[in-house]
Amino acid sequence: MGQAFAERLLAAGYSVLGTDIDDAKREQLTALGGRAAVNLREIAETCSVIVLAVFNTEQVEAVTEIDLLPASPAGMRPIVLCTSTCDPDRIAALVARVGDDRLRFLETPVSGTSAQVRSGAGVGLIAGDPSAMHEAQPVLDALFPKNLHVGRVGDAGRTKLAINLVLGLNRLALAEGLAFAERVGLDLESFFLILRESAAYSQVMDTKGPKMMRSDFLPEGRARQTLKDARLMIEQADKAGQPLPALAVHADVLEACVRYGQGDLDNSVIIEELRRRRRTQNG
Repeated sequence: MGQAFAERLLAAGYSVLGTDIDDAKREQLTALGGRAAVNLREIAETCSVIVLAVFNTEQVEAVTEIDLLPASPAGMRPIVLCTSTCDPDRIAALVARVGDDRLRFLETPVSGTSAQVRSGAGVGLIAGDPSAMHEAQPVLDALFPKNLHVGRVGDAGRTKLAINLVLGLNRLALAEGLAFAERVGLDLESFFLILRESAAYSQVMDTKGPKMMRSDFLPEGRARQTLKDARLMIEQADKAGQPLPALAVHADVLEACVRYGQGDLDNSVIIEELRRRRRTQNG
C-alpha cells in the first residue's frame, strides 16, 4: 500500500521522501522517482504532511511517539496521515497523549486494495480535526480522490473495521460459492460469468474472483493482514457485547491459511483452505 501511495503522490507532482525497514522498498521508491530518507527524523524535519503506512497499532504508536514527535521542529506541526487499520481506542488515546503542539494527527485508513488505490478507486476514511483535513486536502485528494470525513479520531478505524467485516464475509461467500460450484461439476469460468450477472453480485467478484479461479495469489491484501483486522473486529465486538458468528468462521479460515504458510499471499487464498477441507473430509 505504501508504494501505491507513493505512486499516486508522484503522479500528482509531489516530491516524495520516504523510508522503510526493507532496503528493497527504499530502492523501489528511488526507482519510482522519490527519494529515500536516511531515517524517520529526516522525514519529520522535512515534510509538512507525513503518510504513515505500517502494519499495526503498535508500529503506529512507536513511529509517532518515538520517531516523529521528538524530531518535529517547534512551530512546524506536520500533519500525520495514519493510513493503517488500527485499534480505534488506542489510536484515540495516542492522539490524546501526543496533543497537537508538535504533530497534528488524522486517522486516514482507506477502503480498497492497493490496486484500487493505484487506479484512484480507493475511498479515504478521514477522522480528526476538520481544519487539519482542510489543510491536507490536496494530499488527501491525490491519495484517494474520494475521501469522507467520518468523525473524531477512532471513528475512521471503527468505520474501516465494519466495512472490512462485510467485505471479508463477501470474500468468504464468493470463495465458498466457487468451491461449491467446482465440486458439483460446473464449469467455473461459465459459472462465474453468470454469478456476476446475478442478484448475488458484489464488487468482490471483480477484485477477487479472477484471482481465486486462476490461483493468482500475488498479494493486494495479505491474508495475515486480513486476519489481524479480523482479530481487531472481534476485540471491538467483545467490548460492545456483540457476537459475530460469521466473522468467527472467516477468522478460523484465515488462521488455517497462515498456519499453512500462506499468510503473505493475497487474502483470496482462502479458497485454497476451503478446497483443502474438502479433500480432508473426503480422504
